[in-house]
Amino acid sequence: MSESKNEMLSKLTIEPDKKSRGRGGPAGLFIVVVLLLAALAAGYFYLQKTSQPSSKADATSVTTNAPPRAPKPGEPVLSVSGYVIPRQRIEISPKFIGTVKTISIKKGDAVKQGDILVTLEDDEYRARIIEAEGRVKMAQANLANAEITLRRQNELSQINASSVELLDAAKRGYDASLADLQMAQGQLALAQTYLNWCTIRAPIDGVILEKMVNPNELVTPQSFGGAGGPRTAFLAMADLNDLQVEIDLNESDTPKVFLGQKCHVSSEAYPDKKYDGVVAEIAPEANRSKGTLQIKVQVKNPDHFLTPELSAKVDFLAGAPPVK
Repeated sequence: MSESKNEMLSKLTIEPDKKSRGRGGPAGLFIVVVLLLAALAAGYFYLQKTSQPSSKADATSVTTNAPPRAPKPGEPVLSVSGYVIPRQRIEISPKFIGTVKTISIKKGDAVKQGDILVTLEDDEYRARIIEAEGRVKMAQANLANAEITLRRQNELSQINASSVELLDAAKRGYDASLADLQMAQGQLALAQTYLNWCTIRAPIDGVILEKMVNPNELVTPQSFGGAGGPRTAFLAMADLNDLQVEIDLNESDTPKVFLGQKCHVSSEAYPDKKYDGVVAEIAPEANRSKGTLQIKVQVKNPDHFLTPELSAKVDFLAGAPPVK
């Protein structure tokens, strides 16, 4: 009986190798499938959440896709760099070949209109004036004699004491003497003009930008070529209260600029100094090789901080073009 019980118990006992095989059966496979499905579901919901923009992202997206805001009047629409230049740079040249006698200025000097800058040797032209004055006096004397002769012939012809031929000759003599006087006076005026040209005066109020000659140097109004030839200019000057900024504007930016447009100007050397400006000149043709158009901006109320040839930045401001 006891043996039968032991046999029965041994039949009910599960062997260890059968237990391990039971764990990897259909139940384990089911668990793996459930875990994979859970992972796929979690990934799907994660992707759905990340693909939907938040309210802040929506706002950013709407702002990005919206058309750009038009600048308000007075706001910069374009910033470009250029160079400060005088509106009018004057190079003073001689009107005839001469030799510098004195030069009373140096680079950087401020001068007033009419100030003497350079004198040329003028001995020759002073002598020509003396000669021309003598010719004028001789012509005046000849004219006086011709006038007396003409008056006498008129008196004689009235009493039939002189021939018509003599009267005509007296008239021709008077006219010739008058012409000689006019020629002598013209020669005197010409000599005086050359003498005046020997004194070179400042044509405007301004500052000497460059001194090109020294005393005893030969100057001429025409270049003969070569570096060692006579000078063709005494000096260069400009009014530094009349300055502009010269800009080579990219052709793609030309629609943003118009004549009379207001600007803000600042020097690269002194960026804290701000100046008002206005577009004063737009070149009538572009530079094909550079693909640029030259613009000149007039600076209002410049001071000594703005020096010609310094670089400057110009902010072109939004606004409506003036009505033509």
